[in-house]
Order: sequence, then C-alpha cells, then structure tokens
Amino acid sequence: MRRAAARIPGPVLALLACVPGLAALLVLVLCANGIERTTAERSAHRAAAARPAAAPHAAARPHIVPRSAWADGTGEANTAARTPPPPHYDDKVLAVFVHHTDSPNGYDCADAPRIIRYLAAGQIGVRDWDDIGYNFLVDRCGTIYEGRAGGVARPVTGAHTQGFNHRTTGIAALGTFTAGVQVPQAMADAIASLAAWKLGLADIDPRTTVRLTSSNNLSRYAAGTAADLPALAGHDDGYMTSCPGAALSALLPQIRETAARLQGRT
Repeated sequence: MRRAAARIPGPVLALLACVPGLAALLVLVLCANGIERTTAERSAHRAAAARPAAAPHAAARPHIVPRSAWADGTGEANTAARTPPPPHYDDKVLAVFVHHTDSPNGYDCADAPRIIRYLAAGQIGVRDWDDIGYNFLVDRCGTIYEGRAGGVARPVTGAHTQGFNHRTTGIAALGTFTAGVQVPQAMADAIASLAAWKLGLADIDPRTTVRLTSSNNLSRYAAGTAADLPALAGHDDGYMTSCPGAALSALLPQIRETAARLQGRT
C-alpha cells in the first residue's frame, strides 16, 4: 500500500512559490521525516518478529544462588572448584527429576555451600564425573543453588539419573527423606517454584506426562525405549532406587499442583 503524501496548506504553498529555496528545504525535511519514520517502523517490526514468543504458562524465575557460592573453597573443595569441561545442552527441558542427597538433615542452612562442595567432591573426585551431576540443589530453608555448570536458564544435560539425563533437569533436596521424615515446607515450595519455571520455559504442565527415550540399559527401561514419565518425576520413576525417599515422593502430587498454579494453570 502506498503511503499518502504529506498535505501542505494552500497559503503555505503560495508563500513557498515566492521563496523557492525555502520550498526545496521544506520538501527535503518532509522526505527525511518520512524516511526516518518508515525506517524506524520497519526496524521495530523486525525486532518484534525476532523476539521469541513467551510461553503461555511461563512462571517467574526464583532466586538461584550461583555455583560460585560453593565452588570456591580450598582443601576438599579443590576438586569441585576445578574448571569443568564445556557443558552439553539439549534443545529443551521436558521433565524434572527430584532427588534427595542421602545426607544428614540437621544442618545449619549457612552450611549448605560446604555440603554441596562435599557432594561435588565425591561425584567429581571419587566417581570421576566431569562436574556435579545435579542441575540444582535445594536446602531445608528453601534456598536454591545452581549445581552443574552451563547456565541455569539453559537446558544443560545433567548426570543425575541413568537413562534420562537428556531433556531433563535434576533437582536434589539436601537431606534424607525416607518414610516418617518431615520434608520442610520451604524446601517443597522451592522445588515447586523451580520446577514451574524450568518446565514453563517449554510450556510443560507439571501435572502431565511426557515421553522420554532411555539412553542406556541401566534405567528402568532398555536403551531406545520411549517411556511416558511424569513431567515432575521422582528419581525412582526412571531408575531402580528408593530416591528421593518415601516422604518426599509422597509430596510430589502436592508439589506438582503448586508448580502448576505458579504457571497460572487451573
């Protein structure tokens, strides 16, 4: 569609006829303004088209303490603090696996960074992993820590469950949550908020199931098998283990509902 030309009042045209230089100047100004507006409009349109559409059920990102808060010590932390190799990425996160770390529960929350260093040292130094396996860790006060390197908002491939590390995120609850152990509400709420955010980036309902393909025979499913698993799953959903403990497993339905509510779902 052609843009309408700017209209110049008759009296002004008469004046311009008497002052040719002024007429030429005004025409140049009008043209420049028109070009400027057109260029700005096109640039704005291109910028809007380039922006990815927000997921319909995106949740707010919770506060996440960076890994520098725990991977900066000495002694037992040397192994955990070493620079990890470049991370691997998937295209998106379709599911969250919840774990417990099978460590003591009676810690002071200020000690959480030291506990995470100890866990990382075991996984990296003793098991010879490239980095801590969990993508995130949550303490009993509800503080969320970045675990595996690579960027908290990115779909970093973890090392938290056999067969289903791809397209998933591992969240570890610091402690042991077997039958009869009380799971702190702050911890459950933090797991829900983190899961809501990570799954919301791909518009995944935490209450639904997703299809994941097993990558090896050490999981509950043979390599290459497509399995329908909860989008917010316990470690034992994909691997033969008692993790994340009976008490935390019993809370998963409630955590799913909370996460869905945080995504604005009914």
